[in-house]
Amino acid sequence: MARDEASSSNSTSADPSRTSRSRDKRRLTATTGLAALSLDAMASVAYGPEAIVLVLAAAGGNALGLTLPVSAAIVVLLAVLVLSYRQLIAAFPDGGGAYAVAKAHLGRRASLVAAASLVIDYVLNVAVSVTAGTAALTSAFPAAGRYTVWIALSVLALITAVNLRGIVSSARAFVTPTVVFVVSIASVIVVGLVNGGSHSVPQVDSQTVGTIGILLVLKAFSSGCAALTGVEAIANATPQFRENRIRRAQRAEVALGVLLGAMMLGIAALVERLHIQPQAGVTVLSQLTEGVFGRGAMYYVVQVATIVLLALAANTSFGGLPQLMKVVASDDHLPHRLTRRTRNGVYRNGVLILAGASALLIVVSGGDVNALVPLFAICVFIGFTLAQVGLVRHWSVTRSHGWRRRAALNGFGAVLTAVAAVVLTVMKAGEGSLWVVLVLAILVAAMELLARSYRRTRELDIRTAADTSHPGEHPRHSFAGQGLAVVPVSSPLCCATNDALHAARAFGREVVALHVVIDGDSVREGDTAREGDTAQEGDTGAAIAREHDDFASEWRRYHPLDRLVEVRAPDEDSVVDVLADHIATLASNDDVLVIIPDSASDTRAKLLSSGRADDLERALKRTTHALVTRTRTNVDARRSTSIANVRR
Repeated sequence: MARDEASSSNSTSADPSRTSRSRDKRRLTATTGLAALSLDAMASVAYGPEAIVLVLAAAGGNALGLTLPVSAAIVVLLAVLVLSYRQLIAAFPDGGGAYAVAKAHLGRRASLVAAASLVIDYVLNVAVSVTAGTAALTSAFPAAGRYTVWIALSVLALITAVNLRGIVSSARAFVTPTVVFVVSIASVIVVGLVNGGSHSVPQVDSQTVGTIGILLVLKAFSSGCAALTGVEAIANATPQFRENRIRRAQRAEVALGVLLGAMMLGIAALVERLHIQPQAGVTVLSQLTEGVFGRGAMYYVVQVATIVLLALAANTSFGGLPQLMKVVASDDHLPHRLTRRTRNGVYRNGVLILAGASALLIVVSGGDVNALVPLFAICVFIGFTLAQVGLVRHWSVTRSHGWRRRAALNGFGAVLTAVAAVVLTVMKAGEGSLWVVLVLAILVAAMELLARSYRRTRELDIRTAADTSHPGEHPRHSFAGQGLAVVPVSSPLCCATNDALHAARAFGREVVALHVVIDGDSVREGDTAREGDTAQEGDTGAAIAREHDDFASEWRRYHPLDRLVEVRAPDEDSVVDVLADHIATLASNDDVLVIIPDSASDTRAKLLSSGRADDLERALKRTTHALVTRTRTNVDARRSTSIANVRR
């Protein structure tokens, strides 16, 4: 009977195609995805090449001739990473990036290291980007220097406010600054390489003061690799793209690689052609722009575009981290509230946590970008390495067409990124890199403890719910018995569900347990995996059928007298809307009492819960005529009472 009810109820729910189209408008195209998720990588051309020049300059002017070869090596690594993450997008389209790969192929501990490293990197990216933009601004207007922290916090507040409106809104707002920056840098490179620089640049006398050894080259390589931060953001946020999201995300990833690689090589070639050397208080990009255009209007256009993009580069984190935290929270390693998305498609809690952590770093560092830069990029290379190693394992397991070629590519990339991670950590040990490693270890331990807490709570809940000696089993008599009592359920066996059903039997003429089956949008039309990956629609349909059968059979086992109705939702974000639509239909024909099971009975439980009970209560009161109430179940107290009864 449950299957018949499920099939009939689908016709009363909202039009799935209309819901899908509405949800799709709040997601990214390849162009807006590039603007929303690539600002970090784009802006890195302002400091990546400069980091190479600063290291090589330690060995004198002759060593600066290695700027282009070192940059070329970084671009080779960039190409490897872009190809790898293009494959990762197809293999793991539900987001999570390195975390998803490590979880599937390297084990739980490796996946937590990947997740923690990306969380730290994203937070540092926001703090570094905002403080770097603020530093560029205060350099142009020294009088504002005493307000550095307040300016940085104001910029952060502005970016946070834009992202709370939705990722598409933020992407559209940042398209113009991105285009202006790319066109400006391209103009500097093209004009400079064609004309050779029409304006003189002050030269600094330089003598060879050191030996050009392998360690110097490695240090220059690892320092320049800071330009690669942000390459992973598109793969982490793949679910944010519109239909055909795999292809859209892959196009955005490739476009990012092409633009970033071209700008890196162009700036490096121009550094050598114009014989640029480090100068105190003047950036390499500023010297290049002055050498090509002089101190005219174009110079200030480039500088202002750079300042704006550095400040807005934090948007990459706001696009990638909330989606990553949602994936990790779904696996119980972060609070479940991070899985909630607002009606405009924003993971609000993730955005606010990112903004709060970044604000704390800005205040603690006093808005000094130099205090934060040494900590930057270490964690992202840990993530790069785990993602590459995981993909090698992925290809060796799937053995799809061309798997050896892909595994070799990922293995080569893993070696390069591992070397960069080790060199960065060792070279920056005196500047705080070991603190990053310590924070990484603490975060991994906290994730493990949280998952253990969720697991123990569920096990306790199931044991208590299965114990028939707990209170609430005595006969109850209806005070009204005239209407329909509806109980939304997510688990066939838990104390909150039991309590809600007991209440429903007392106050309703008929009891209906309402369960939502998630269709899942990991594979849609046009989203079949490329590059030999195995996710197919048939497999997804089979998984949905298994979920339906498993839940229905468990329900009949524990609640044989209570009717179960199942409705379908396209994804987790639509669960509340689907429930509200179905209950609204019932309430239009009958008196309906909705009893929402709620086990979040104390502050800690509320913080760790998903908060969907709150969302559902608000939605029902706003859109239906049903009466709504909630049960309050304290599992620990219930278990203690149950044990006491057994001992008697």
